[in-house]
Amino acid sequence: MDKEIKIHVLQCGTVGTDETITDRSKSKNPYAYTGILRGNKHRVWIPVYVYLIEHPKGKVLIDTGWHSDVRENQKKHMSWKLNLASKAILPKGEAVDEQLLKLGIKPEDLDYVFLTHLDVDHVSGVKLVKDAKHICASEGELEAIKKGDIRYNPSLWEGINIEPVKMKTSNFGPFKKSYDLFGDESVLLVDVSGHSNGTMGVMVRNNGKFIIITSDSCYNHKSWQELKLPGIAKDRERAMASLKWVHAMSKDKNCKEILATHDDEVEPHVITL
Repeated sequence: MDKEIKIHVLQCGTVGTDETITDRSKSKNPYAYTGILRGNKHRVWIPVYVYLIEHPKGKVLIDTGWHSDVRENQKKHMSWKLNLASKAILPKGEAVDEQLLKLGIKPEDLDYVFLTHLDVDHVSGVKLVKDAKHICASEGELEAIKKGDIRYNPSLWEGINIEPVKMKTSNFGPFKKSYDLFGDESVLLVDVSGHSNGTMGVMVRNNGKFIIITSDSCYNHKSWQELKLPGIAKDRERAMASLKWVHAMSKDKNCKEILATHDDEVEPHVITL
């Protein structure tokens, strides 16, 4: 492609969670990730990143971070159950609509919003961008909602039509399934399920280089460098396959950057491909 693609890495708050969320090997307790009876000594605070892709064919937002409602009453916003495991901090100016406004972008300017999965820290802010042209999640995530998976709170997206992303067999990802957004393999939604039923990663390709947004298939750089499974893994075998794929892709000479949603060694920045 002759034209550039820009990826804005935007911080939309911080999440406080049990240390085992990022690395399940830190405790033998299979429920440690809930934080119940674990205390503050095991809590870590990690960033929540979203990504704006400015593409010649449209503006694409990946995930939405925390809603500004968490500043007032996060327990009411996310539910007491989810608030047990996830504590939110959202400074003024870091909500997704506030971050976009700094770039001169209104929600209605967004062509697509892709929710990589429906955990609270990824979908909390979706109503702030409800006027986007399309809001989408994978078929696997939408099926999990129908089955009443307790990790999700449907009130967070109540009134919003979430369109299904239908993956096809491809050459990309650990399971060779992806969705080619613009039909030119420049923006690919990739099946990296394992953390949840339908976790999606994003691969952006241009001018011989690429970046990968891992979602929660990887929590930080140690995840793919040391193959550390996340605390929540719906399917451990698939979660490990996703980790190994990211690890392999990170070694590719054309890989410009790997971006994990909660990597505390990453700062907000802009990538140009």
